[in-house]
Amino acid sequence: MSRLARFAAPAVILAGSLALAAPAAHAAVPHTLAAACSQSYLPLPDPACTPGATNPDVTQDTIGDTICVPGWTATIRPPTTYTNKLKKQGIIDYGYSDTSLSSYEEDHFLPLELGGAPKDPKNLWPEPHDGDQNSYSKDSVENAVKKAVCSGKATLADAQHAMLANWTTAESVLGID
Repeated sequence: MSRLARFAAPAVILAGSLALAAPAAHAAVPHTLAAACSQSYLPLPDPACTPGATNPDVTQDTIGDTICVPGWTATIRPPTTYTNKLKKQGIIDYGYSDTSLSSYEEDHFLPLELGGAPKDPKNLWPEPHDGDQNSYSKDSVENAVKKAVCSGKATLADAQHAMLANWTTAESVLGID
């Protein structure tokens, strides 16, 4: 059973924002034929497996009480007892040859810092730590985009769309690089 079927939870999906050409495959993480999710989109997740999902509590009107409050994401971050189950299944679903949990971050595709759904499996995936564009480099983009939203340089909707479309170009798209 796939990770989405096992851990399905209701959330708002940002439809239509992922109809993009797939970036080149990540050479350091070869896939197997049994994979349910494709690695060909790396450094992005497979949009059929991990399309992203929003937290309905975070809107443009509520950012001053949610994402722009220091420490707020810690109040909604799911425990590793929950995310490690998804990570294990995701490593299988993505067909990663490296099955060590420590090689991946169970990442919120749409970051909590930008109104991503905390527990929805459609917003969580095992993002590799290796490669040029990886879980570590995405963190700095998330922080910069959140800063732009909280300072009024970008709207929440534009930031969410830019991150889901391609986090590697989000800063440029939003004009904050």
